[in-house]
Amino acid sequence: MFSNLIKPRFLVITSMIILAALVRFIPHPPNFAPIAALALFGGKYYTDKKLAFVVPILVMIITDAVIGFHYLIPMVYFSFLLIVGIGLLLRKTNKVSWLVAGSIAASTLFFVFTNFYEWYAGILYPQTFSGLITCYVAAIPFYFNTLIADLFFFIVMSMTFEFLTNKYRVLAEA
Repeated sequence: MFSNLIKPRFLVITSMIILAALVRFIPHPPNFAPIAALALFGGKYYTDKKLAFVVPILVMIITDAVIGFHYLIPMVYFSFLLIVGIGLLLRKTNKVSWLVAGSIAASTLFFVFTNFYEWYAGILYPQTFSGLITCYVAAIPFYFNTLIADLFFFIVMSMTFEFLTNKYRVLAEA
């Protein structure tokens, strides 16, 4: 695993993930940040599956340490790990339709899991079926921002890396 850390492919992928994570520090509309895009990209492009999970989650922990942790963090990170798994499923394809489907699935997974946890925490919504529905309905505007941001950032990151890989063969998988 450690021998991969000095390879150009690892350095470029990691740099792209860090740059995407830094978007979180720039003023943006609520939930318009490349959160799922980071996880999808790491899952799709890191050659080492362990690094695909470790690096994106580590970058998220570091940025969250600056931004601030909150009670939803456990479910955010759990969702994040599942999204890396979706990225792993996308490894064998560059078809735009599959990348779009993977991004939509990632954003939807994040929406479903984190909002269920929001309801389950019982802080903002009563723990009733009506409270659950209210929670999901209230989150729909945030879902659209998440969906658009993840789709945009994941496609841009993927296209950029594919371009760089075609231009610089050293970035191709061994």
